[in-house]
Amino acid sequence: MTRRVVEKVLMIKLSALGDFVLALAAMKKIRQAHPKAHISLLTTPPFEALAKASPYFNAVFTDGRPEGFPEWMALRRRLRAAAYTRVYDLQTSSHSNRIFQLLRPHPPAWSGIAFGCSMPHKNPLRNQMHTLERQADQLMYAGIWPDAPTSPGTAPAPDLSWVLSVAPGERPAAAGVKPKPYVMFVPGGSAHRPEKRWPVEKYGELARILYARGLDIVIIGGPQETALAQAIQRQVPRSRDLTGRTDFARIAVLGAKASLAIGNDTGPLHLAAAAGAPTVVLFSSASDPALSAPRGKVAVLQAKKLSELPVAKVAQAAAALSPSGAGAA
Repeated sequence: MTRRVVEKVLMIKLSALGDFVLALAAMKKIRQAHPKAHISLLTTPPFEALAKASPYFNAVFTDGRPEGFPEWMALRRRLRAAAYTRVYDLQTSSHSNRIFQLLRPHPPAWSGIAFGCSMPHKNPLRNQMHTLERQADQLMYAGIWPDAPTSPGTAPAPDLSWVLSVAPGERPAAAGVKPKPYVMFVPGGSAHRPEKRWPVEKYGELARILYARGLDIVIIGGPQETALAQAIQRQVPRSRDLTGRTDFARIAVLGAKASLAIGNDTGPLHLAAAAGAPTVVLFSSASDPALSAPRGKVAVLQAKKLSELPVAKVAQAAAALSPSGAGAA
C-alpha cells in the first residue's frame, strides 16, 4: 500500500501587530488551499498565543528572529529537518529573504520576493499596493488564488470570527467592563513614533463628548500607556483603564463587542477593526492609509500633524459610524 505523503507548509510572518492582523486574511486563504496539509508558522513570541488560537496552523514556532550565528544555524537545522514542501513568505523582508538563502542549495518551493525563489511575486507595483491586495496578488502568482481580487479596496479583510469561538468565556463584563455600550480608545502606539499619536488631551475631550452621549469609555494599551489612560480619566473619571491587562485575543473580543473603536494607527486598533468594531483610525503624514489602513467598517481621518486634527471632526466621524451608540445627546 502506498504511504500517503502529508504536505508540509510553512508560513512566515514576524511583525508587527497591525501587519500580522492584516496577514490573517492571506493565512486563511493558504489554509483553504491546503486543507489537509500540516501547516506551521514561523513568527516571534508576541504573536504565539494569537497564532495558536487561530484555526490556520498545526504548529507555531517563535524563533523567527535569530540573533547571532549559533541561533541562525539552529534555525537552519530545524527548517531543513522539517522538509517543508512549500513556504509562503508573508513578511517579504530582507530578514525573511535571508532565511531563504540559508536553505540553499535546495530550498523548498517558495512564494515571496527572495532572489532565486520558485514562486516569485513579480508585480512591479507591489510596493504601491495595500497589504491585503499585495498579499492576495502574491498568492495569485503562487497559483493558489487564480481569481484574487487585487484592485484597490477589493481584497477580503481579516476574519476574526474564530476569536469568540475559541474564547467563549471572554466577555467584556469578565474584563471589568460594564454591560453597556462602550467605545474602545487606543491612544498609544510605538514609543519611537510620537508623530503617529493624537494628543492625549484630545482623547480626553472626546471621551467627555462620547460619555455624555451614553457610551462607556474603555482604554487599552500596554503597561507603558497607563499614564495616557490616567490622563483621560482625569477628564472622565469613570473611564475604564485596561492598559496592561489585555492580551491580543482579549483585545479582539472587546473589539467584537464594542459599539465603536477610536485610535491611532497601531496594532491593537487593527485587531479591534478586524473583530468587527466600527472603527475611526487616525493617521498623520508619517504613514499612508492607502497601504496599511485597517479594513471593515472603518473611517480614516488624516492630518499632516495629528495635533491639528480637531476633536469635533473625530466626534462627527464617530457619530456617523455608530449613530445608535454615539449619536448626539
